Amino acid sequence: MEFSPQQLSDLESIRNVAKRYCRGVDRLDEELMKSAYWPEATDDHGVFVGNAMEFSEICMVSHLKWRSTGHCIFNHFIELDDDGIHARGEAYNITYLFQKDADILDTWYGRYLDVYEKRGDEWRIIERACINEGTTSEPITPMEIDAAKFRQGSFDRPSAGRAPGP
Repeated sequence: MEFSPQQLSDLESIRNVAKRYCRGVDRLDEELMKSAYWPEATDDHGVFVGNAMEFSEICMVSHLKWRSTGHCIFNHFIELDDDGIHARGEAYNITYLFQKDADILDTWYGRYLDVYEKRGDEWRIIERACINEGTTSEPITPMEIDAAKFRQGSFDRPSAGRAPGP
């Protein structure tokens, strides 16, 4: 299948929507997370079904129970509609959640089923359903590596306004 330059640009823009969502929730950057959604977007995350802006606000509090989280997008299938302003996507996701007060790693496996909409030159999510494929919770032990030789992270939470890079 061949794509036009505009279609390639649209696909990359949609992938960037997924990246903004993940970085926003992981770094507790509410504005970045919200920038992945249109203001009237809906999100069905099982424990929350409703407006995506409200969901983003709730995440900024609910994710404080973990010392860090890592939302990782793997296979991201995107189908562009012929109208040039709508698309659908299925993104496989694994989320790593490090408990704050214990050496335990919670892991969530699932998919995001998204409907995207383009307004002007910008793509965002207009509808999302979060599908749970499974979870685990396991004790963790440090790797056998001299971690003290590396820069030590604070998980940059929250990191609103911090540019990426060293």
